[in-house]
Amino acid sequence: MQFHRLEDLRIDNDQTQAEIAEYLGCQREVYRRYEKGTRQIPVDMLIQLSLLYNVSIDYIVGLTNEKKPYPRKI
Repeated sequence: MQFHRLEDLRIDNDQTQAEIAEYLGCQREVYRRYEKGTRQIPVDMLIQLSLLYNVSIDYIVGLTNEKKPYPRKI
């Protein structure tokens, strides 16, 4: 599965792969593989990315076109 939305979100926010890799605590090449879909993204990193971009994980993985995450329950 390719995560084109990750690349789109990154570009829309004027960020480089190196910057996102540093945010996630991984190497740029590892992040590049996440973006291209040649390596599976761990759930904890999907959570970090969804919080960074304020989008749902479902949006990142292409299960919905709705960007906004579900409202948090307190």
